[in-house]
Order: sequence, then C-alpha cells, then structure tokens
Amino acid sequence: MVTVQGFTFSSRPNMKLSSFLLQLTVFVLSCLAFSLANAGNVTYDHRSLIINGQRKLLISAAIHYPRSVPAMWPGLVQTAKKGGVDVIETYVFWNGHELSPGNYYFGGRYDLVKFVKIVQEAGLYLILRIGPFVAAEWNFGGVPVWLHYVPGTVFRTDNEPFKHYMEKFTTFIVNLMKQEKLFASQGGPIILAQVENEYGYYESAYGEAGKRYAMWAASMAVSQNIGVPWIMCQQFDAPDTVIDTCNSFYCDQFKPLSPNKPKIWTENWPGWFKTFGSRDPHRPPEDVAFSVARFFQKGGSVQNYYMYHGGTNFGRTSGGPFITTSYDYDAPIDEYGLPRFPKWGHLKELHGAIKLCEHALLNGEPTHMSLGPSQEADVYTDSTGACAAFISNTDEKNDKTVEFRNASYHLPAWSVSILPDCKNVVFNTAKVRAQTTVVEMVAEDLQPSVASPDKGMKALKWEIFVEKVGVWGEADFIKNGFVDHINTTKDITDYLWYTTSIFVSENEAFLKKGSQPVLFIESKGHALHAFVNEKLEASASGNGTNPPFKFKKPVSLKAGKNEIALLSMTVGLQNAGSFYEWVGAGLTSVKIEGFNNGTVDLSSNAWTYKIGLQGEHLGLYKSDGMDNVNWLSTPEPPKEQPLTWYKAIVDAPPGDEPIGLDMIHMGKGLAWLNGEEIGRYWPWKSSVHDKCVKECDYRGKFMPDKCFTGCGEPTQRWYHIPRSWFKPSGNILVIFEEKGGDPTKISFSRRKTSGVCADVAEDYPSFELEPEHENGNVGTKNNAAILLNCPKHTRISTVKFASFGTPTGTCGSYSKGECHDPKSISVVEKMCLNKNECAIELTEENFSKVLCPDATKKLAVEAVCS
Repeated sequence: MVTVQGFTFSSRPNMKLSSFLLQLTVFVLSCLAFSLANAGNVTYDHRSLIINGQRKLLISAAIHYPRSVPAMWPGLVQTAKKGGVDVIETYVFWNGHELSPGNYYFGGRYDLVKFVKIVQEAGLYLILRIGPFVAAEWNFGGVPVWLHYVPGTVFRTDNEPFKHYMEKFTTFIVNLMKQEKLFASQGGPIILAQVENEYGYYESAYGEAGKRYAMWAASMAVSQNIGVPWIMCQQFDAPDTVIDTCNSFYCDQFKPLSPNKPKIWTENWPGWFKTFGSRDPHRPPEDVAFSVARFFQKGGSVQNYYMYHGGTNFGRTSGGPFITTSYDYDAPIDEYGLPRFPKWGHLKELHGAIKLCEHALLNGEPTHMSLGPSQEADVYTDSTGACAAFISNTDEKNDKTVEFRNASYHLPAWSVSILPDCKNVVFNTAKVRAQTTVVEMVAEDLQPSVASPDKGMKALKWEIFVEKVGVWGEADFIKNGFVDHINTTKDITDYLWYTTSIFVSENEAFLKKGSQPVLFIESKGHALHAFVNEKLEASASGNGTNPPFKFKKPVSLKAGKNEIALLSMTVGLQNAGSFYEWVGAGLTSVKIEGFNNGTVDLSSNAWTYKIGLQGEHLGLYKSDGMDNVNWLSTPEPPKEQPLTWYKAIVDAPPGDEPIGLDMIHMGKGLAWLNGEEIGRYWPWKSSVHDKCVKECDYRGKFMPDKCFTGCGEPTQRWYHIPRSWFKPSGNILVIFEEKGGDPTKISFSRRKTSGVCADVAEDYPSFELEPEHENGNVGTKNNAAILLNCPKHTRISTVKFASFGTPTGTCGSYSKGECHDPKSISVVEKMCLNKNECAIELTEENFSKVLCPDATKKLAVEAVCS
C-alpha cells in the first residue's frame, strides 16, 4: 500500500482484481528501486544514457526548489516517484543565491544541497540545469539585477564582465555539488548538468559574438570536470562536447545534431503559465500522454516534464512581466502539492507501460511500418526476441482501425497504443482510466489569536498604517523629466513615486463650467496609480502581452497649486529575449488636456522621486521588530482605502489541508505571513468577451491558446501559504493594499478533495502486469475496472451518480444515456460505501451485458469523500 499526498493506493484491493492500474503500482515501484549507492559512470551513445554500463530510459519531473518550501520537498519528490518518475530536474536560481557579488545565500527555499539530498534519499536521479540564465518566468531570467549595473556588462554574449560572473557562479555551484559528493561520478544523484538555456532562439541577434559566447559557454562547462555529460537545450549549433536537447510541446521529430547523441527532451510542457488578467490555460492529459508516447515511439531516451510541479512564485520572484504568483502550470502535481487527477494518474499508467518496453526500446533497432495515411507502427525487437510496438494515429479527427501482425487494433484519433509484447495493448493515450478528483477551496474565516478584553470573546483586531501619498521622508532626488523605473529602483522594490505640481489659474474655463480636464499618461510599464491632491484618480497597467500602456482619465483640479503624485509599479522583470536586460519601465509622458491654452505637458517638469514605500522602509512586513511602528488599532478596518497596510494576528486554520489566502475582495498589493513573502496579489479578472471552452478537445496539436477557461474570472483568487509557515496561534498576517479593498472579507481556504469520479469503457485496455514479467510480456487480460480512492482519513460516504450503459457528460455533470443498467448505483454502493478505496469491474456478474448489444458500454461514477 502506498500513499501519494493523502491518497492511498493498494497494490491489490480486497476483492479479486488484478487490473492494469493496480498491478502497475507494484511494477513501477519495483522499477524505481534502484540504488544510487553504486551510481558512478555516466556516458551515452546514440540510443540513451548509459549509467554504470546499463542503458536507461528515463522519465524526469521538473520541481523547482524555491517554488515550494523545504517542508514540502519530500512529499513532492515521493509523489513524483509514485507517479513513475526516475529523475527530478531543477534549474539553479542565480539571483536567489548570489544576492550581491560574492554574497551567497543557500538557506530556506534556496537550500539547494538539501533539495538534492532529498532526491538522492528517495532513490531518484537528478538533472541540474545550472544555466545560470534560466528564463523560467522567473524575475530577470534568474540573472542578478546587480550584474546589469556592473560597467560594460551585456548579458549572454561574448562580453567579459558577463562571462566572468557567469563562470564564477557556475564554478561555485559545481564546487558545492562536488564538496557534497552529489555528482553521479562521486556516487551522487546528478546524472546531467545544463549550461545556458534556449540560447538558440536569440543567438543570431548577437551576431558573431553570440556564436562565440555559445561555444565559450560549452567549453567553460565541460572544463568543470564534473564526470557527467553536459546538455544545452534548443542550442542549434551546440558543439560536439555537449548534448543538444529539445524543448517543445512535441519533440518526436527532433534529432540531435550528432548521430552519436541520444534523443533528450528537456522540456515537455504539460500546461502553461498565466499572467495577471489573462485566462487559465489547460493541456488535456490525453495530449500530454500522446506527446510522450510519440517521443519514445520515435527513439526518445530521456523525457522531462516542465513542470511536473510548478509551485508558487513567492514574494517578488515572478518574471514576465505580469506572471502570476501562482506557477501551477496545470502540472501533474498542483501548486499546493496535491496530485492533479486525472493527469497525474493517466501519466503514471503511461510511464508503467513505457517501462515495460524499456529493454526492447533500448536494445532493439526499430522497424517502421505504415498502416495508413496517418497511422504507423514502430516495432523494436532485440537479440533476445523481446518485442515492443507503438501504434499511432495522428489523424486529428477520425478514429481508425488498423491491421498489425494479423490482428485488428482500434485507434482513437490523435492517440498511441503501446504493445509491450507486440500483441496486447496495455495503454492507449486517449483512454483515460484514472479517476478525477473534485477539489474545493473551503473558506475559513480569519480567527483571532487573542480574546478581546472588552467583549470577553474572540473578535478579530486589525491594525493599520496608511502610507503618505507621494514623497515620504526626504526625497531621493529631483530631476527635470523622467527616469527609468528599473534603473532607479534597481528592483529592490516594485514601487517608485514620481511627483510634481501644477498651478491652475482661477480663470480656467473648466473651473467655471464644472467640467474636468483630462490626464493623459504614457508609460513603458508596468502599472500605475495616479493621485491628484492626495486622491486616487485612476489606475492603469499594461499586460503580459504588452507591458507599455497609455490611458486618459478626467481628473479634478482646483484653482491654485495641485499636487500630482504618480505611483509607478513593476510586476516582475523581463525574463527572456534578446538584450532583455535593457527593457525598461516607468513614465514617458504626462499631459493634461483641457486648459484655455490647450494641453499642458508636464513631462519636462521638475519631478521629485522617492524609491519604495515607507512601510517597506519600516519593515512592517517583518514578524519581529515592528513594536516601534505606529500602527493604529481599529475594530473596523477602513475599506476601499488606497495605500493602506493591514495587520491581524490569527490562528492557523484547522486541519492539515493546504491553505490558500482568498483575496477576491481586495485590489492589488503584497501579502506576508510571519514575515514570509506570500507574494503579489491581484485578482484581476479576464474579459467576459474572451474565448473559453467548457470541454477541451484533446485531438490535434496543442498551443497555449487552445483550451482556456476562466473568462470573466480572476486570473488568481487564492494565494498559497505553505502549512509550515503557520504556528498554531499568533500568526502575523500583513497586507499592503495599493488601491483599495475590503480586508474584512479576506479569508483562508482549505484545499480539500471532496469527491472522486471515474468513467471506463469495456474496450479500455486492462492487462495484468506483474514485476516478474520480463521482456515486455504481459499477463492475462482482465475486465476493465474503475478504481476510486478518497484522501486518507476519509471514506466514500455517498454515491452521487452511477450508470453502466451509455452515460454522457463529465465529472460533476454526468447524466444517464439511452442505455442504462438500473442496478448500477446499488452495485457501486455495495462495493464502495464507507470504504477509502474500491474497485468495480465491468463484469457480467456486476452489470447486464445484454443491454444495447451494439454499443460499447461504459461505467461512470461520481462519489463523495467525507
């Protein structure tokens, strides 16, 4: 019996059943029980990596250590392992480690050594993508902002200052890994290392200097003598000393530059990232599985999911700009650390099926067979007689039946069937047997940690601190015209005040008419709040597609002196592109239209500048050292008030489920718990006029805009707070609200699995897979079956829906079809009620097979877990 982040799976249920899914659990675990104690020699040939003389077919999972917390790392790694993964992959985040030149940090979320050792203890390998440029939707692509201000520096080209610091950091990381004996050549888990990242896209923009830089990067890396191969992804002219690899939604057609190199896929994107104000992208599990199966069908050897767990861009680490604090990525493990069903389960089954083919795939030469215009088979037979076949149908619309080795095989559109013995289909990428979970965010009101003495009962006590509009304290400097936002703040803060004033004559017509002049602002990005005479008059921003913006807004001016205070904000720095470090932000033009003499241009005025917020300077977000701050205590915190800091001391929410902070009723700002950076919040809604889908058609090539949901909804409503950040009581929650919201409606939410669903058809593959089956042999064909599993400590309390026949719909919206076995629900209740897990076989003993004899029947079930 194994437990995956709260879900328990038995290798064999109490009832007599040896379905594919159940036996696959045993098989996968046995496959992964290799010992890293003997890890050592890592080489390669044209077919695969060779570890200690053995070819390896490897499934890898990207988990970025700073996008979760150390308390989550063991569970994330175990969930990946139980999903059939052999390898964990991560970038190394330069700007999280080298905070200033030579000043290194490896604590907390940045404890890289601890993360690698957790992977090692789990018996998995690791791919270390040092970069140290990483892109990754991470602030400034992972390069420290301070490096941009080292005189003469140009990133990612034949530039001496950049190369000096890049080599210095790379060497530091390599030496740290060597010191801890973490390379495979030392008995550690690291089997591959990467230098640079997707430079092939941008190399030509740098001319010959770009090509020299790419060759230098490879040479510098190889000279580190780490004892394992180096890779360069999307490097179209990689030298022979490294392995070039593929990043894409599909890499089956990729071929390495050299016929002597193995085919490696460093980034298979099982979802996509989000930007504030955008819709929610999803990639169907059927298509992810299709892409993986096609890759191995066409000779692939190492495949990595980017991301397998996306996690959270805590604090100000998100890039873009406009990348959300959530980096969930629609990954097989969700942001909170829970397996995402059915994607996690479907891929787990896929991995088991591929592993059955490993020996034949790695030791046999492929034979290609055309079975139709869009149908083909690739057959691998080795010297022992082991035979494995992949039969694919790349038709985007039509199912097909093909003849292969004197047998007929039905192939759904856009699918691959895997035959580990060249006879029996054990898996088809389009047939999802894994359960789906019903996941809810259950609201929990903020509970105060201290009873109110005057009421004799617990009442939440708020404290507030209101920022001064414009310059607080001494001005940083005064300058005619505008400065670049990023060059001024050096990214130590999101915030920069631009302030000036304008004198309005009492003779202006708009004063006499009671009309309003129009404020017209242009900015390079990213966002702005405009205050006139200390009143918030307007807010505006760019977006993830186009960070610069313009806006016009009528404003109220008075006779005499008027104070103009513009709060400019960044929302993560550019993280990729040619010469990306030179992309700026901040104001470029400020005008006011509607004066008697026309338009007044304030752009060349004397502007007074202030970097950051007073609350940041005072450290209001820190869990200690705030006693000397003049917080104002209030039982009723102000609502819809801009530039306000809120503080409350609260208990931890009950239970052990993951926690999100519900900010739907707030505007935009930053949040902390006990001094830990939750991150930027901004419940910006996407347009109701955008195109979204109710159900995604998995068939056909996927692109990020194919399957959007969430039109008219906030891109991000909940903000992950790791459980390890909470104390039982006395938790200090601090919010900085920029433009106004209702803090009384802030709540915690428990991420709870409240139900499970599954639907399986009679024709779904179901073979017994035993660990002792060698050379891809499979066991006896079983009846198709549904397996339902509730989280630990819960049971199936209600069967909401069950129908054997021709049910329609999806989880949460099933309905009976024209064909329905009336005893369906009683059969399911008998087998499942009050159990943590149950399995229901589609047998004649359980269901009537004489119903609608011409239809392929299926069983659909939805149950409540409590």
